[in-house]
Amino acid sequence: MWERVERLQEELRDVETRLSDPAVQSDASQLATLGRRFKQLEEIVSVGLRWRSAAEDLQVANEMLREAQGTDREEVRAEIVALEAQLVQHTEELRGLMVPADPNDGRNVIVEIRGAAGGDEANLFARDLLIMYEAFSKRMGWRMELLSSSPTELGGLTEVTALLAGASVWTRMKHEAGTHRVQRVPVTESQGRVHTSSATVIVLPEPEEVEVHIDDNDLRIDTYRASGHGGQSVNTMDSAVRIVHEPTGVVVTMQDEKSQLKNKNKALRVLRARLGQLAAEQADAEASDMRRGQVSRGDRSEKIRTYNFKENRLSDHRIGFTVHKLDRVLAGELDDLSDALVAEERQRQLQEDV
Repeated sequence: MWERVERLQEELRDVETRLSDPAVQSDASQLATLGRRFKQLEEIVSVGLRWRSAAEDLQVANEMLREAQGTDREEVRAEIVALEAQLVQHTEELRGLMVPADPNDGRNVIVEIRGAAGGDEANLFARDLLIMYEAFSKRMGWRMELLSSSPTELGGLTEVTALLAGASVWTRMKHEAGTHRVQRVPVTESQGRVHTSSATVIVLPEPEEVEVHIDDNDLRIDTYRASGHGGQSVNTMDSAVRIVHEPTGVVVTMQDEKSQLKNKNKALRVLRARLGQLAAEQADAEASDMRRGQVSRGDRSEKIRTYNFKENRLSDHRIGFTVHKLDRVLAGELDDLSDALVAEERQRQLQEDV
């Protein structure tokens, strides 16, 4: 254990030296990457030093026990018990910290929600998911910015894209990616029958602007008049923007803002995230189906989670987690489920690291 800590301590010194290099300081991407690594290593080394101190103290206490007599032996034994507990605690902390970090930890995320199977009811459920994440963001102290949305006449959303920014937002929100199934009586159902519908959630890390180079010559940018339900104009200016990245065929449209420039800037942020994900998939064959794998076809049978209104029940099928407080979860109380998903991932990583 200590040998691994020593190696990481050497890396910490190296990273600290590189951070003071003018060439690194002038490279925003490298500076951000090294800064995140420095923070990770600093925490590991700090816990490692406490682990070594407890191990050395325990060794001394065991030597003292061999020579102690009478009441002194009881005091030394009590100290040994306390030190052993500290050593176990620090060992578990170290194992957890040494699990390879997700390279996207610390990044903001772009969340795309779409109504899938179920028509109007699926679109209404997509809206409910957006409201849930908005409330969860407030609880977590995150910031949510709506980038684009396509509302329906019944008040649902065929699709919506939002940016979430804040501490640990990727760590938690990445577990929301997949097909979400809802079981309830739709507002359009006159005979009270329960229907099953679904919505899909895609979660993408927002890359640093410098990480994804976009050549303006590769873009085809079209402007057109934004319109609402039934073709009614939202405004009389050509403020809506469609950006096509011709080398990849990726298309992003924005029309929520009345300003063409604001729509263009939002579209570029989403385009950058999608291109960043595409680059990661191409670089790593194992991740090539990450985006498609998150939701596949959005079929109800491929669900990661079920929201049952009649039973006030939420069930996450990946970890066998069930609570009967769906109303509170939809109001943003995702804490328990989010904690369980993060803990399950960490436990799996620890087992793989053994």
